[in-house]
Amino acid sequence: MILLQISTDSTAIETAAQSISVLDLAMKGGVIMIPLALMWVIAVYIFVERLLTINRAAKIPDSFMNSVKDLVTRGDVNGARIVCSQNDTPTARIIEKGIMRIGKPIENIEKSMENIGRLELYKMEKNLVILTIIAGVAPMFGFLGTIAGMIQTFFNISITSDITLGTIAGGIYVKMITSATGLMIGIMAYIGYSYLNAQIDKVVNYMEAASAEFIDVLHAPVK
Repeated sequence: MILLQISTDSTAIETAAQSISVLDLAMKGGVIMIPLALMWVIAVYIFVERLLTINRAAKIPDSFMNSVKDLVTRGDVNGARIVCSQNDTPTARIIEKGIMRIGKPIENIEKSMENIGRLELYKMEKNLVILTIIAGVAPMFGFLGTIAGMIQTFFNISITSDITLGTIAGGIYVKMITSATGLMIGIMAYIGYSYLNAQIDKVVNYMEAASAEFIDVLHAPVK
């Protein structure tokens, strides 16, 4: 019974001794981990920067459109422009463009507002394509690192003729680190891209609703 306990404790100690940290695993991934780490940093930076930008674009007072509609209805165009200039958002800039075109045909006003809307959408989507590139390239980089590592492992086996299970398994698990890392980076980049697109869609929907409200006000008689 005592011998069994000693054996169990010895096994636990050996298992603990054989454990490896995440940092050690990353270091064992080789040179290919450097571009993967760079892609991760770029993806995080773009996600945070775009998220802050989109959140700022979505922050517009609930009373904004009511104030603009009331001023335009009363014929106070300058007052409406001042309200728009006080809100640094895509929606306010679109409405301000429409206000500047008051007096021209409705079709021209709508066209001008649509042009500004496309520019504002482009600003919000800036650099998002980089996230899609990282989402596609990172897993391939990881797989490339694994293939290169496997080639090195089998080359070493051919030189040393050491084909024990421990040697092969040890070489394989280390080389799979790059594939796992690349997949994680790719998945996170894709999730970030999808989330940001969903947030942009919300802003665009509000922009379109505000534009429709403004055009409806222009059809109403001025008091």
